[in-house]
Amino acid sequence: MNTLRTLFLLGGILMLMTPSLALAKDLTVTVTDIDTSRPGQIMVMYYGEDGFPKDHAKAISIQTQNVSENTKTMRFQFNIDRESFAFKILHDEDMTGEVGKNWTGIIPSEGLGFSNGATLGFGPPSFEKAVLQTNETGAEIIIPIIYP
Repeated sequence: MNTLRTLFLLGGILMLMTPSLALAKDLTVTVTDIDTSRPGQIMVMYYGEDGFPKDHAKAISIQTQNVSENTKTMRFQFNIDRESFAFKILHDEDMTGEVGKNWTGIIPSEGLGFSNGATLGFGPPSFEKAVLQTNETGAEIIIPIIYP
């Protein structure tokens, strides 16, 4: 009986130490309102709080699809393993992997979108404005691209 109790205790401790396994779920990110007259690719970046939304190197995962003339909507599949997360969408027209800027060097010249309906203000939205919670999110989220 002592051995069985010890196994249950160890199993419970292991579950507490790996909460991300309990949170893991598949999520479809549907990107809408793609301007198919613009070249390039659609980049979907999955973030924890660290680096959002500017540091693409800190994204947990980045997926891309090339823009085609007939595709105003694209779907991307992610495995979400965090309680809190956010997405950034970039229509990377010049294929640099970074947000292109207009002549001011400040204002984006490429389409952007963010989870939770977050938008640009005097700069990009904070993680708090774009954050989603795994336990409150269904199997799909829809993020439209907004162009300058």
